[in-house]
Amino acid sequence: MHLTSLDWMIVVASIVISFLPALFLAKRAGSSTAEFFTSGRSAPWWLIGTSMVATTFSTDTPNLVTNFVRDKGVADNWLWWSFLLTGMLTVFFYARLWRRSRVLTDLEFYEIRYAGRAASFVRAFRSIYLGLFFNCVIMASVNLAAAKIANVMLGWPMWQTLAICTGLNIAFAATSGLWGVMVTDLIQFGIAMTGSFAAAYFALKQPEVGGLSGLLTKIDPKTLSFLPDFGDWSLALSVLIIPITVQWWSVWYPGAEPGGGSYIAQRMLAAKSERDALSGTLFFNVMHYALRPWPWILVALASMLVFPQLSDIARTFPYVDRSLIGHDMAYPAMLKFLPAGLMGVMVAGMLAAYVSTLSTHLNWGTSYLVHDFYRRFAKPDASEKHYVLVGRIVTGVLMVLAALLTFVLDSAKASFELMMSVGAGTGLIYLLRWFWWRVNAWSEIAAMISSFAIAIGFFVARKLGHDVPSHVALIVTVAATTVVWLAVTFLTHPTERKTLVEFYRLVRPAGLGWKPIRDEAGVGPSPDSLAHSLLGWVLGCAFVYAALFGAGSFLYGRTALGGVWLAIFLVSGIGLVRLLPKLWAKSSD
Repeated sequence: MHLTSLDWMIVVASIVISFLPALFLAKRAGSSTAEFFTSGRSAPWWLIGTSMVATTFSTDTPNLVTNFVRDKGVADNWLWWSFLLTGMLTVFFYARLWRRSRVLTDLEFYEIRYAGRAASFVRAFRSIYLGLFFNCVIMASVNLAAAKIANVMLGWPMWQTLAICTGLNIAFAATSGLWGVMVTDLIQFGIAMTGSFAAAYFALKQPEVGGLSGLLTKIDPKTLSFLPDFGDWSLALSVLIIPITVQWWSVWYPGAEPGGGSYIAQRMLAAKSERDALSGTLFFNVMHYALRPWPWILVALASMLVFPQLSDIARTFPYVDRSLIGHDMAYPAMLKFLPAGLMGVMVAGMLAAYVSTLSTHLNWGTSYLVHDFYRRFAKPDASEKHYVLVGRIVTGVLMVLAALLTFVLDSAKASFELMMSVGAGTGLIYLLRWFWWRVNAWSEIAAMISSFAIAIGFFVARKLGHDVPSHVALIVTVAATTVVWLAVTFLTHPTERKTLVEFYRLVRPAGLGWKPIRDEAGVGPSPDSLAHSLLGWVLGCAFVYAALFGAGSFLYGRTALGGVWLAIFLVSGIGLVRLLPKLWAKSSD
């Protein structure tokens, strides 16, 4: 692909504009760890919501969606669409609880919810496990997608892409802290979405596609369907049934954690009020699931007509590294049809999406390693400026490690499946620990160890030639892990009463699960209503799914079905508008 001088001017201008917030906010970010990691707990809802959605829009996301569509059709996206269920659960049940806890990171939660050495161990272990290992795998997956895109569009080898991107990300994340990351996200999300819509428009204009009408007539209806073919029971089970019945609540996956966690919790903790935490997380879920998917899906479908075989991509781009070619590379391959100017916008958009995601992961991972490990266990009495300096150094180290790990990954989908398998089975405990006093630190330790051990077992079995379907492995892992942690919960002593009482006084979760502790705390009932939360969850899921499938129905020309989805969208939207003030009125800001 050839980028003109105009394209490069647009790319450079976008970098400069995006970097300005980092420069302006550098001094504020360096004043304390609270500013560096949680923006001084003063971020408004629209900023934290946009930052969440910008972070989850990375260079590997359209590649991953393209891989799904080309592999098993549009319905394969249920592997991530199902996570809306847990996203809305976080909005209505957990967002206010996180903000009420007033912790600096979600790992700090362990030592206000539990007590003793077990609580300290969980916090220390997860700070390294998630902040270093898990986080580097995620960043390496994003790096891989960026390398594939740069290889197709610019002809750059992987090492060159990683060298340039490493420098950019360290400059962004280490300079500005979370304030700069979120303000930059706001700018970069607009650039990235502009590029996505432009890519879809020009993909449909290709002669092999023949516009939207041509696409719909040339693509197999089974590929277009929102639901998998139930004639293939194994496919339906793995693509739809397991994701919406088991996967969404049982799997820990960054950005879609049951009960909230990682950078989603970080944004909720940065909110200036409980109302902003709830509203921002709701805004994120609407944008994440309803706005973004269709431009990517249309490009993926068009690529099946332009590049039906992987050999077609290799033939069209003879300079591309053959080891990088997979179905996920069809998305960057389709960008060759963009005209001058818009090609620059697209490159700027992909770069913006990349930097937005990596800067968030660097800030999030650093918060774990510095605040939850170094400050808590290694050097607890240093100054705020010392911790900020260490945080900036750790940011650079994390980026370098992620760049090196990129060389051993194959595809975005492979990374997605790896993270899903390692986090399988632990989700239920992250939901119940807020609403059931009996869950203790040993419960979490047992869940982590058993889930990881079973995932490794299946991994070794596959390497030995005994391939187990992913949905079967998920069910076995979830069942075994749940049995293990429940057994450990009842076989070990509960958290000491004093810690439980203090936690309830601070967070005041609703429901019968805290009744014995609530009676001792003497602070009255929770301000939250589980009935209202449940109604909000149902309405929120209906609202977003109706927007997603309604838009798809109208794109497919299915006007009657689109009308049904539109009606559901309007009714659920009205219900949310009437419900939200009731939830806000009970917040304790």
